[in-house]
This record gives sequence, C-alpha cells and structure tokens, in this order.
Amino acid sequence: MPNGPLVMPANVDARSSHRPIFAVGAVLFGAFLANFDSRLFSVGLPDLRGAYSLSFDEGAWLSTAATASQIFIAPAVAWMCTVFGLRKILAIPSVVYAAISIVMPLTDTYGVLIALSILHGLLLGTFVPATLLIVVRNLPRKWWIVAMAIYSARVGLSLNAGISIVGFYVSDVGWHWLFWQDVIIAPLMGICVLLGTPHEAINRRLVAEADWGGMLLLGSGMAMIYAGLDQGNRLDWLQSGAVVALLSGGAALSLGFLLNEALIRKPWARIDVILTRNICLALIVILLYTLTALSNASLVPNFLISIGRLRPEQTGGLFLTFGVLPMLILLPSTIYLVQRHDPRLVLIVGLAAFGFAGILGTGITHQWSVDDFIPILLLQALGHSFSLLPLMMIALASSDPTRSTEFAAYVQVMRLGGAEIGMSVMATWLRVREQFHSNLLGQYIDGGKSDVMHFIARLTEHFAFAPANLAPALSIRSLVSIVQQEANTLAYIDGFWLTALFAGLGLGFVTLMTRSPPGPFSSDR
Repeated sequence: MPNGPLVMPANVDARSSHRPIFAVGAVLFGAFLANFDSRLFSVGLPDLRGAYSLSFDEGAWLSTAATASQIFIAPAVAWMCTVFGLRKILAIPSVVYAAISIVMPLTDTYGVLIALSILHGLLLGTFVPATLLIVVRNLPRKWWIVAMAIYSARVGLSLNAGISIVGFYVSDVGWHWLFWQDVIIAPLMGICVLLGTPHEAINRRLVAEADWGGMLLLGSGMAMIYAGLDQGNRLDWLQSGAVVALLSGGAALSLGFLLNEALIRKPWARIDVILTRNICLALIVILLYTLTALSNASLVPNFLISIGRLRPEQTGGLFLTFGVLPMLILLPSTIYLVQRHDPRLVLIVGLAAFGFAGILGTGITHQWSVDDFIPILLLQALGHSFSLLPLMMIALASSDPTRSTEFAAYVQVMRLGGAEIGMSVMATWLRVREQFHSNLLGQYIDGGKSDVMHFIARLTEHFAFAPANLAPALSIRSLVSIVQQEANTLAYIDGFWLTALFAGLGLGFVTLMTRSPPGPFSSDR
C-alpha cells in the first residue's frame, strides 16, 4: 500500500550515518517487511484458514486484527522516533517481531493467534514510517533519491511478487514460511539499524509535553473505522450491529481527536498542517493512486482465481515477469526523470498508464487466460514506477520541516486508511455489480424460454452418461454456473471501469497542483 514523505523532524539533531550502506539496508528490509508481510497474508489467507482450521469468519477477523493494530500505532511512529530514537523503535522490536513470527505457525488456539496477530501488527506498523525517517535523518543527501526510489517501488513490487512468493511457499516449502521468512529479515533490519544510525538519547521534554490523548484518540478511531470497513462487506454493512458500532465509535473518537487538537495547549497533530494547496492535493492523489492501483492488487489476480480457477503458484510467473521485472528496469529512469523534470509531468504519465490499463481491462471475457493480461500488467508496472515517487517529491517539497511529525500522522492515516477504503469500495462494487448483472441475465433467460429449453436439452444430451433422473438437474446447474460466470466477468469489467475513473480523477487533481519549490531531490541542489 502507498506511503507519503516525511521531512526532518524538529527538535532533533540529525546526523548523517558514516555507514550509509547499512542505513539503506535498513530502509530496504523495513519496506520489504511492511509491504510483503501484508501482501503475503492477504494472498495466503485461504491457505492459512485451512492450515489453522479456521472458519471463513474467523479468518476474516484474524486479518482485521492484524491490520487494525498497524493503523492504531502508525500515526504516532514519527513522534515516537523523534522522542525515543530510531534504534529503540526498530532494533529491539525487530527481534521481538522475529520471535512472534516463529511462534505464530505453531499456535493452535484461536484466541492466542488473535493476540499474537495484534502484537505482530503493532510492531509491523512501526517499520514503514520509522525506516523512512532513516533516509532523511541519517543518509547524506546524495543518497536520498535512491533510497526514496527503492522505498516507493516497494508497493508495486510487493503487489506483484507477493503472488509468486505465496505460491512458492505453499506448494514447495510449506505455508509456515509466510511467517518464518521474518525470522531472517527482521533481525537483518535490526542489525542494519544498529550499524547505520547513531545512538539518540530520549527527549524527556517532549515526553513530558506529549499529547497522549490525541495519539490514542486518532489511533483508536482509525483502527475502529478500519475494522468496520474491513468487515462491512462480509456482514452487509449497516445491517450488522458490529459494523455500525465500529464505524460510529471510530467516527466519534476521530471527532474527539479533532476537538482535542483544537483545544489543548500543545497539540500533537493540528489539522491545518495538511491544508496547504499542494499538500492537500497530494494526499488526495495518494488516495486515488491507491484506488486505481487496485486493478493490479485485486482485479487481475482475483479474476484469474475466481474465473480462471488458477492458484497463486500458477500465476506467479506472470506477475514476476511482467509486473516486477519492468519496475526494476524502470527504476533508474524514474530517478532520472524526477530529478531533471517537473515531478507533475512524471506523475501524469504514471496515472495515465493506470487509466489505459483499466480501459484495456474492460475488454476481458471469461475466456481470457494468463497471457491476455500481459499488456495490462506492463501498463500497471509503468504506473507504479511513475506515480508514487513523484508524489512523494511533491509533498516533501511543499511540507513544513518544523511540523514534520504532525504531517506524518496524517500521511500514515492516508497510507493505511486509503488502502482499506479502496479494498472495501472494490469488494462492495464487485458484489453489487455481480448481483445486478445476475438479475439482468436472469431476466433475459426468463424472456427467452424456448431458447433456454433448447439449450438445457443440449446440456442434457451432454450429461447422457448420468442417470436419467439426474441429467436435467446437472444441466440446470451448469446453466446457473454459466450465468454466474458471465455475471462475475461483467462485474470485473465494471471494476476496471472504476479504476480508470479513479485514474482520471487523479489526473484532474494533478492539474490543480502548483509547481513545487526546489528541494533536496532537485537537480539544482
């Protein structure tokens, strides 16, 4: 999922690392952990349900608990790093994270699994914003653009490579490695943090002045709203008391946060920090980027699973070859373009690529196979490569360095909350459109009874091998399956239209942005 920029936190004497390669390593490992773990859990959830013997509902709540805890902690991470230092926030927690990752596949009690997932998510929620701080606080400026480019590329890479990795783990080495990979990666991140960042003393003055109420209100409110959105499609939204309670409770806590920030003497994250023109527009475009990127994150792989009846290990090669590899090839050109040209122009190309990918997707049929999606994946790879990095450059150049921890709180809300809004919107859209098309197709079938009876007769002949009393039932079941397949295909077409619309809206908001002032990533610095 996308993440926004942070700038130099106030009240901290940042020092460039004398081992910048380790600082870059910490960023790389941290970004990998955050995005790949979330992606692997999402793609591998059906296999995890089977491995843990969970019902569909239990699996859904497990997923909600793992991500809601990330949202709870993420807005406060920049402040925590400013106060306690990067080492304390990343080094020791990385070891704890690895220990939890060892235990989770061995757990056979659902309550313990939920508790471990919450702890797992709390620690994971610190890694993305904390590792990004390493870039702007501990790396020489000549390293910034490379580290930021790697950091921004993690979103598209995890979306594409995650499918192949899940397939490899589940079919070849065991589902346990969905967790056990972190036993290797998390400690490596901790070691890189220790070697690549300086020791920082606790800022006791900021601790004494902390707006604990504001942090708790925002984190709790966003986590409850997320849980309501995540469960809404499964529990039929406002028909469920749990969803209503989560959404209304989260909204009340979020309103309490805004009142708290307006009334207390030293607020933690005043809303006016994001009300400048380019910052506000950049956050909106980040949300729209998240929504249009769903054409890659959910539509293509889910179509291949639900319509094509393929497993992740059967489609992973497609996403590696035409999703991951093009992004790696385009990475140097992305760095060059955002340094030498207006980032808005690069961003326009990226969003336009997503728009064209969505339009191509509207031509799908139930007969589409893996190879038919190659042009779409190539356009999406271009979109990922040319969208997030320039967005980060624009927001970074337009932000106020003295209020970076305030700005970071809202960026984290947009990063995680925007992704969940996108997933909820798309899941609900597909469900509603499938019902709509099923109804329409059903009306056509009712209106053409002679043709339908003729088709059923042909199907009955096809099932001539079955007992005479079963052949008609099998024929009708086949007809229902065909109608459902076509309704699902039409729903996916509508989903691609929706992603193209989001890309178009993103382009419209980009045109409203003003040129950013020269910044640390510009070629003239």
